[in-house]
Amino acid sequence: MASILGFRVRNFRSLRDVTLGQLFSQREHSVALTPLTAVIGRNGVGKSTLFDAFGFLSDCLRLGVEEACDQHNRGGFSRIRSQGICDPIEFSIYYRENDRSRPITYEVSFDIDNSGRPFVKSERLRQRRANQSRGWPFSFLILNDGKGLAWRGDSFGISLEAEQALDLDSIITGSEEESSDTEIVEMDDPRRLGIATLGSLRQHPRISAFRRFIEGWHLSYFTPDAARSLPLAGPQRHLNVHGDNLGNVVQFMEREHPNKFKEILTAIAEKIPGISAIDTHKTEDGRLLLRFNDKGFNDPFFAQQMSDGTLKVFAYLLLLEDPTPPPFLCIEEPENGLYHKLLETLAAEFRSHARMKGGGSQIFLTTHQPYLVDALRPDEVWIMERAKDGFSTVRRASDDPLIENMIHEGIPLGSLWYSDYLDVQ
Repeated sequence: MASILGFRVRNFRSLRDVTLGQLFSQREHSVALTPLTAVIGRNGVGKSTLFDAFGFLSDCLRLGVEEACDQHNRGGFSRIRSQGICDPIEFSIYYRENDRSRPITYEVSFDIDNSGRPFVKSERLRQRRANQSRGWPFSFLILNDGKGLAWRGDSFGISLEAEQALDLDSIITGSEEESSDTEIVEMDDPRRLGIATLGSLRQHPRISAFRRFIEGWHLSYFTPDAARSLPLAGPQRHLNVHGDNLGNVVQFMEREHPNKFKEILTAIAEKIPGISAIDTHKTEDGRLLLRFNDKGFNDPFFAQQMSDGTLKVFAYLLLLEDPTPPPFLCIEEPENGLYHKLLETLAAEFRSHARMKGGGSQIFLTTHQPYLVDALRPDEVWIMERAKDGFSTVRRASDDPLIENMIHEGIPLGSLWYSDYLDVQ
């Protein structure tokens, strides 16, 4: 399963320049992100903005840059670019397709054109060759203002030195010859990512793999009220971002994985107090009802009658039991509405799933609940704060020797946070 080793975002709202984990340029002095990562901090420090940075990049691939700027009440490019900054919005992702593959770096920047509309200013994908242990990676996709080169198949582009000397404009106009391994690229729509277009072509397997990776991201904006809606009956493979197809996913698993689904429901029921069974019921008008059987009652309760916490726990556990789980799963404040003693169990489920060899998701959480943080390790927790200039900063809890020593003495991490030992303000 692919995983993100490091992530950098610049000029995105309060994230003037924030890096989590390991980048290629910093690999000697940093540690990769863990399979389970949590970001904590006070209200207003930028946790939701960091969560939305992943969502924005995913929306850019799915919808295009201009549409992504207006999704989820973002308010357009001028509202999401850091205040007082004229530089482009930039993202860097350092990721690995699997445990045996060489890491790949993806860099993309967004700006506004002369008409004031956002567009993709630059894109680059880089990876070291199989026998290359030193020096900079070779680029196999280079796009500037929608023009550039892509390398076909498993060929390995050009070195950094050759790239710096390359005149892309001359190649586009034909004064430089295209080699058998390269393809001249000129995007028809500057508001679409190059990886979205080229990644759908068979001759660009590595670009395709990265496109599928981002397409597979799941950002959970789950709301219990959405899960209480009555969708039309019809199996659906994956839970959507709001969770209003919860019953459809249950129906899919009932149909496609009946034996496995019984095991899943048994396991989920053991983790939700009072629940003995869960199933679906199709109404005469084609609606789908999700039924919960309470151990103390003969008649089932429907999702519309269940508590917010029960629905959330069920949705998260069902998401983790997806037969084809997303490679990257983001959940914002999963503790909302949950009994505090369930949080340790939920954290253990997240960690167990994230560590599944080759089959789990890398999980990214934001939280402000000390009971959830108690169940996490210092290397899994990042502390976000606001600097004096108003922009966000982030640091790993395990980088502080005092925190490590206090954890070694048996003091839970959430208790340290509750007592303000993690704050520098």
